[in-house]
Amino acid sequence: MPHRVSPTDRIRSHIDELSAQDKTLPEILEEVARLGAQLLMQAALEAEVTEFPGRDRYQRAAACGDARPGSRNGYREVTVKTTAGPARLSRPKLRGTTEAFASRLSGSHVTKTNALETLVIASFARGLSVRDVEAALAGALGDQAAISRSTVSSVCGQIKDEYAARARRRLDDVVLDYLFLDASFFRMHPGSPAEPVLAAWGITTGGKPAFIGLAPGTGESADAGHDFLQDLTERGLPSPLLVISDGAPGLIAAIEQAFPKALRQRCLIHRARNILARVPAGMQAEVKDAYWQLFDTEDLKTGPGPRLVELIDRRITEMAARYGATYPAAMKCLLADREGLTAYLRFPAEHHNRVRHSNFIERTFGETRRRTRVIGRLPGETSCLTLVRAVLDRASRGWRGLTMTSDGLRLLQDLRRSLLDPPRQLRPRTATTRDDRPGNVSATA
Repeated sequence: MPHRVSPTDRIRSHIDELSAQDKTLPEILEEVARLGAQLLMQAALEAEVTEFPGRDRYQRAAACGDARPGSRNGYREVTVKTTAGPARLSRPKLRGTTEAFASRLSGSHVTKTNALETLVIASFARGLSVRDVEAALAGALGDQAAISRSTVSSVCGQIKDEYAARARRRLDDVVLDYLFLDASFFRMHPGSPAEPVLAAWGITTGGKPAFIGLAPGTGESADAGHDFLQDLTERGLPSPLLVISDGAPGLIAAIEQAFPKALRQRCLIHRARNILARVPAGMQAEVKDAYWQLFDTEDLKTGPGPRLVELIDRRITEMAARYGATYPAAMKCLLADREGLTAYLRFPAEHHNRVRHSNFIERTFGETRRRTRVIGRLPGETSCLTLVRAVLDRASRGWRGLTMTSDGLRLLQDLRRSLLDPPRQLRPRTATTRDDRPGNVSATA
C-alpha cells in the first residue's frame, strides 16, 4: 500500500480484505470487532492532530489564517492493550511547534481498555451522541481518554455519513436470483417491549452475496413490510426470482405486492418450529424426522421443476393423513401455504439447502444481539439501525455465495424468462373486410 495512505485507510483496507480470507463467520466478526476498535482509536488520534495545528493533512499553513506553527512528521507506533490483545496505533508526530502535543487518547498512562466491545459498540449504539461517545471512551480507556468534543463529533460524523449513504444508495445494478427477508427484535428504550428491525440480503445472478437493506418496523405487519420493500423498489431493486421469508402474514402480503412475479418460499426451519410447538414433547423427535424426510430428494431421480414439486407435495399430503387424527393442529399448520414450502424445488439442486430457509441471516442477527448485551439496551432507533447495519454490512463481506454450474445457470435463465419476462401473447386474428372494389371478396361471413 502506498506510504501516503493514512493509517485509518489502511485499517479499512484490512477490514475489507477479511472477506477474501478462509475463515468462519464468528472468526470474521471477532476480527471486525478488533479492527473496528483500532479504526475508531486511530481516527480519534488523527482528528486530534488535525485539531492541534488547525489544518488538515497536507494543507499549507498559509491557507489557514488561524493555524498554529508546526508540521506533521510521520508516525510513531504505540500499543494500547485490549481484552482481545494489543492494538497497534500509528500516533502522528509533529515538529516545529511552539508547544508540545499530548494526545488525550494515547497518553503515557493510557495502556489498556476495560472491554474491547465497549469501545466498538458504544460508539455505534449510543445514538452517535457526542456526550455519550465521550463517556464511552472515558469508560473504556480511563480519564486520559476524555478527548475533545470536536474530535468525537468528527469520528461519529464519519460513521453516521457512511450509514446515511448506504441507506440512500441506488440498487438498479443489484440483480438478484434470491432475496432473503427476516426480522429480529431489539430493546431500544428502557421499559419498552422489543421492536423489530427488518433486514434484506440476497444472492446475485453471479452467485455473490449482497447485503441489501435495513429498516425499523412497528411489528411484522403489512405496513412495515410494505414500506420496507417499497423503499427498496423505489431505489431501483429489480424483482428477484425467489423471495425467502418466514410466515408472518404481513410480510407475505408485502412480498406479494412488491414482487408479484417472483416465487415465494416459506422458511422450512420456521415452519418446523411452528409444527413442533403443536406436538407433545415425547413425540417431537419422530414428527421432526418425518417432516425433514419430506424434503429429502436424494433418493429421487427427478430433477428440479414442477414434477419434483408434485412428488414432494404428495409426501406432504401423506404425512398430514398419517398424523392428522392425532395432531390435527400440527398437520393443519403443515398444510397451510403448502405451495410456499416447495417453491425452492424449481431451482438448481445445488442451491436447495441454502434457499429453503432464512436461517443464515438469523445467525448473524444472533451475533448482533450478543454484541448489544455489552451495553444492555439500545436507546433509540438510530442507535439500533446503526449498530445492526454495521454488523451486517461487515459480516456480509465474509458470507459465502452460491456455486453456479452451467446447468444451474441455464435453469435460472429459463426461470427468469418465464417468471419475469414471459413472451407476449400473439394478438388474435380478427376478421377483416376487404373493400368493395370489383374482384375483391369479403373476409367476413
